[in-house]
Amino acid sequence: MKNFTLWSLVYLSLTLPLVNCSKSETSGSLNSTSQDLKSTALVSATAKTISFSGYTWYVKSGKGMGPGPNNWNENNVWVDALGKLHLQIKYSATTKKWECAEIWTNTSMGFGKYEWFVEGRIDLLDKNVVVGLFNYPTASVGPDGTNEIDVEFAKWGNKNNKMGNFTVWPAQLGYTYSTFPYAIALTGTYTTHRFTWSSSSIFFQSLNGWRTDDTNVIATKTFAPTVSTIYLIPQSAEPVHINLWLYKGNAPSNNTTVELIISKFQKY
Repeated sequence: MKNFTLWSLVYLSLTLPLVNCSKSETSGSLNSTSQDLKSTALVSATAKTISFSGYTWYVKSGKGMGPGPNNWNENNVWVDALGKLHLQIKYSATTKKWECAEIWTNTSMGFGKYEWFVEGRIDLLDKNVVVGLFNYPTASVGPDGTNEIDVEFAKWGNKNNKMGNFTVWPAQLGYTYSTFPYAIALTGTYTTHRFTWSSSSIFFQSLNGWRTDDTNVIATKTFAPTVSTIYLIPQSAEPVHINLWLYKGNAPSNNTTVELIISKFQKY
């Protein structure tokens, strides 16, 4: 069986679900805050942690948990000798199940710019595989289905869907989420993905190559609602998540291991 490996080199300039650009200036002033997620129901006292890009990250482990639902194996996450983060979706001969990977920071981060440099053919992901780069609320900020900003690569089980997805979940229940699918046409194996988050808008970008400028654009989207901004745009600092999972828990249709490699994360 031929293995497809997604080599993702991610460099984040300010930026992922647990269960479940670029403007140079941002409006508002939400400072990052430190929050111990072990104080919430999201983390057990024995949760594994890793050190990556100067942050401490919790590693998800458990059965039948969202998103998906899926099984999550902490051994599907590691940092190599070069400091790069690896996440895998892998079939377990022990559990006879496909197992996924997710991490999230033990600190919350607020308004600013989030940027990922990615290496790999994300346009060739299996239709059942999802890559998520996003923030996600703690229980004190809001429930699932609120306060989330996503850059995701997924076809949601349908090979005819577009691979890229920019999504904003509202700050409060009772409002719908806004999602903006986009096609990914790569000119090489390197891409850059960003969002810039302020109190009144979110500006997304995907670009060919590792970019520090705004050239070679694949897609952009500005989400700036003219009414009910505080209800539609997250306003509170949140942890950053990175995950690699299976839509509805379905196995990769090609029965192939998937690996995501991220070189660096940082906040601006």
